[in-house]
This record gives sequence, C-alpha cells and structure tokens, in this order.
Amino acid sequence: MNDHNEITKDYKQWIVEIKQRIRQCQLNVSVKANTELLHLYWDMGADIFERQKYAKWGDGFLKQMSQDLSKEFPEMKGFSYSNLRYIRQWYQFYNSCFQNCQQAVGKLEGCDDNPTIVAKQPTSQLGDSSRENPFPLSFFSIPWGHHIVIMQRCKDINKAVFYIQQTIENNWSRTMLSWQIDNKLFERQGKAISNFTQTLPAPQSDLAQQITKDPYIIDIMGIRQDMEERELEAHLNTHISQYLLELGKGFTYYGRQVHLVVDGDDFYIDQLFYHVKLHCYVVVELKAVKFKPEHIGQLNFYVAAVDSQMRGQHDNPTIGLLICKDKNDIVAEYSLRNIGTPIGVSSVQIYDQLTADYKSSLPTIEEIEEHLKET
Repeated sequence: MNDHNEITKDYKQWIVEIKQRIRQCQLNVSVKANTELLHLYWDMGADIFERQKYAKWGDGFLKQMSQDLSKEFPEMKGFSYSNLRYIRQWYQFYNSCFQNCQQAVGKLEGCDDNPTIVAKQPTSQLGDSSRENPFPLSFFSIPWGHHIVIMQRCKDINKAVFYIQQTIENNWSRTMLSWQIDNKLFERQGKAISNFTQTLPAPQSDLAQQITKDPYIIDIMGIRQDMEERELEAHLNTHISQYLLELGKGFTYYGRQVHLVVDGDDFYIDQLFYHVKLHCYVVVELKAVKFKPEHIGQLNFYVAAVDSQMRGQHDNPTIGLLICKDKNDIVAEYSLRNIGTPIGVSSVQIYDQLTADYKSSLPTIEEIEEHLKET
C-alpha cells in the first residue's frame, strides 16, 4: 500500500514537470513559427517594394497576388489584400529609416540571447545583389499584430524601436502595448528632474534616469484628484500590481510606512522598493500637493537612513524618488543642485477611465444646481 502511495506521489510530481516541458515546447514552437513568418513577410515586403519600384506595377497586382496566394494556401490568413499592404509598408518604414538610425536599432541587440545579425535573405532578381535584413533576431520575436500597431502609430523609428524593446522586455499583450502608446510612455520615460549624473557613477546614473517617468500616470478606478497623501498611498497599496506596472520592470515592493528608528525617534517611509537591475533600494515619497523645496530635505533624510540601516555590502547607493501632484521644473532643478543624494522628482497624472468615457454624458454641477432650483 505504501509503495502505491509513493508511486502516486512521485507520478504526480513527475507529470507536473512533463506538462511544464510540453507547455515550454509549445511556446518555443510558437515563437519559432512567428519568427519564421516575420522573416517571410520581410522578404515578401522587399520583393513587393522592388517590383513596384522597378517594374512600375501599381496596387492592382496586390489584389491578384492576394487571390493567388490565398487560393494556394487557404489555411494561411496572412495573404489578404490589406495584410499585403501592411507587409509592404512594414518593410518600407524600417528599411528606409535603418541607415540613419543604426544606434536606435542597436538597442534591440541587447534583447537577444545571442545578438547576431540575421542571415542574408534570398536575393531578389530586381533588387540589390547584397540585400540583407539589418535587424537583430529580437526584431522578429514580437507578434505580427504588435508590429502593425507600432507601425501605424509611430512615425519615428526611435519611437518604434522603443516600443518593440519594451514589448520584448515586459511581454506586453497588444492591448497593453496600445495602452502604453496612448499614454505616451516614450515621451515620459526617463524624464524626471534628477541629479543622478552628479551623484551616481556611469552607467548607473543613466540606468537610474531611465527607470523614472514624468508624469506617472495612475489609471486606477476610485482615485480622485483631491485625495490626501495617506488616502492616495493606501489606495495604491491596495492596487499595488497596477502601481508596479506603471513604475516599470525591476521594481520589487518592500512595503509601505516602513518604520525606521533614528537615535530613538520614529520615522515612516511612504513606500520602499528594491530595484533588481540597479541593485539598490528606492525610497518613494508621495506628495498630493505641488512640489516644494522642503520636500527634498525630508526625502534626503530617508535615503540617508536607508543607506545607513538597510543597505547591504553589495547594494548600490539608495535612490530617492519624489512623486508630486505637480511641479515647477526650474524650482525642482534648483532644489537638487547641491544635494549629494541621488534623487529624482516627478509629477503624477490621475486618470479615471470611467470618468473619461462617461464625462460627456454626465450633467455638470451647474446643470444639477439649476435642476434643483427648478424642482
């Protein structure tokens, strides 16, 4: 009986491992299939572009091409007339920009396990004899639908490459990608007012700047513009997963109202994080008011206390991040000039999706008051 129980227990553990391997295999196959498909699309886009350029073919041949390929490969959905146009547009956009933006494209190489440039594609009889795909392997790792969203909504290749890189690093769904573009992550990333270049060595100063945003957009139901600090802090703590998503990848939540004792006096940090890429603590102070210079003194004290009491031998210097309701950039810059502690200052934008969607259909305060008077 004991042998049977032991076999059953071992089997359950073993079958779980087998299932995990199968799922990983399915994922690998899916990723490989997507990569191969995008290689095909790139090559097709180059051929379509070159034939229209040299043979003077109009768009009429795309409809014929769509019919011929769909008839031959009915199980494939990528040969519609509209998708063939996307394929051509995709090739044109990146191929025309690449020569002048190699630095931007080079950022994608860091996303590859092996940052090797993709091998040459088959040469078109009408095109260059040395035509090759200039992009790293990671360029082909995101789904085609994501590429369409990025291509349609990013006119600048630096912006497009940024969203490709972020999609790879954060494993964004298409919905999340669209949300991040809507909320202008590219324009907000790394834009906090800070003294990192004066207080941190390179390249840590650059990395620290890149983990900041300005403004931070809090898109959580129930948040009001007039919330008090503690109320806002408690709400964010309740919805910490959404808050961490806005802070960005790498932030590990340590706690809120973290208790510190300094020479017998009690102090409480609003929020404390550990950043796994920077290998340092990040003290976050929330201020539901406009930035004031005295806020820096309080945050500077908390950062010094964490450095003294919590920072380990292998930890980098603690960073402070002040998130205010609003700020004057010049005032923030002056406030940081002679501060030896690495601190960044950002603003926050409260966004209530329900309010945005239904605001136009709701009566104004004036209309309600007028209605009450009539009643």
